[in-house]
Amino acid sequence: MTAEATNPRLGAAGTAPDAVHETRLTARGRKAIIAGGIGNVVEWIDWAVYTTFSSVFGHHFFPPGNDAAALLATLAVFAVGFVMRPIGAAVLGAYADRHGRKKGLMLTIGLMAAASLVIGITPGYATIGIAAPIVLLLARLVQGFSAGGEFGSSSAFLVESAAPKRRAFAGSWQQVSVGAGVLIASGIGAIITSVLSPEALDAWGWRAAFVFCALIGLVGIWLRTSVEETESFTAQRDRDAQAAAPKRNAVVAMFRDHPGATARVFGITIAGTLLYYMWVSYMPTYAHVTTGLPLNQALLANVIAMVVFLVLLPFAGILSDKIGRKPTMSIFAGGFLLFAWPAFTFLSGTFWSLLIIQVIGILFLLGYSANCAVIMAEQFPPEVRATGIGLPYALAVAIFGGTAPYITTWMSGAGYGNLVWVYCAVAAAIGLVVYLTMPETKGKVLR
Repeated sequence: MTAEATNPRLGAAGTAPDAVHETRLTARGRKAIIAGGIGNVVEWIDWAVYTTFSSVFGHHFFPPGNDAAALLATLAVFAVGFVMRPIGAAVLGAYADRHGRKKGLMLTIGLMAAASLVIGITPGYATIGIAAPIVLLLARLVQGFSAGGEFGSSSAFLVESAAPKRRAFAGSWQQVSVGAGVLIASGIGAIITSVLSPEALDAWGWRAAFVFCALIGLVGIWLRTSVEETESFTAQRDRDAQAAAPKRNAVVAMFRDHPGATARVFGITIAGTLLYYMWVSYMPTYAHVTTGLPLNQALLANVIAMVVFLVLLPFAGILSDKIGRKPTMSIFAGGFLLFAWPAFTFLSGTFWSLLIIQVIGILFLLGYSANCAVIMAEQFPPEVRATGIGLPYALAVAIFGGTAPYITTWMSGAGYGNLVWVYCAVAAAIGLVVYLTMPETKGKVLR
């Protein structure tokens, strides 16, 4: 007899006995979204503050004399941090699959906050020499390790806590919380760059931002202690205990038993991660460096665009729950395929041009961000779900997302800035092919 058939909440076909149970979030589900989402916000504030202030603090950690080279070196450390994301996804994802989503989420936020504190208090190159960039690199590697484990664990936690016909809505809050973290980091940047003089910002303002973000990590840890483990994980744990099943390595099981789903998650992520990091994380710095737009104006445009993004994301999740994953994700990729050229061609050194370009891109990104958590969770059973979501996702992010800021900055510096749009359009084209050919998972029974 299948697990679905033995579940009293499900009918013989694996569906809930009435539409109310399929569509209405329980009190436990609502608490999971609130507590899990806020904890995720804190996690991603710590992650995003690095790119927010990269053009400000970079020269402190590297030999003086060439600010452009220092920025490139700082962005290279940003990219290297992504190398640790697959390792974190494998180690922390397997930990969450074996010991629970809650324990995995507690560990990730603690690591992220500690690394932010280290960056904020580490003396610069002028004081400790080569140790400064080494400490910066190590701290960013820890943050990459943490972020790699966060996505799989938090996505599995939110989707497993949802009603069957509200999974995309619940999963969209994973990206709402990520976006909120980026928004708050940009807001911190906008406030600090507007209030402080350039001298104060350079001397200590950026450090205060990192220390503040580390301290609010304690809030995230406290919130995550209050949530319950998901029923999906506890049911799987009970089934394993009753069957006296040996402990399995989730990474090995993912590749051995679910190779198609693993490859699909990787393909789903390519366009989403590259375009997300370009528009949400790096576009303010890109506009500041390439067009001369003041950084505070670029960050303000980013804040406004992110508010639009966060407000609309849950509604995009509801749309996905109604019409499916494939059409909403295809709109995202097809839209960027058409929009990439005008976006970079008409980007100028004005606030309004950047704001319009960011908002249009944000509207297309809704199709990916509302779906990524749910569609990845729908590929795997609970015993490998956190690993199956996190590891192939992190591999794609490391290859395509983490290198995007460095590649685009290098292209602009080397005289190929007019071809950045091609880089984005190719990623969108790859994504469109994946989304049009993948199976629809809306309505799939989720153990």
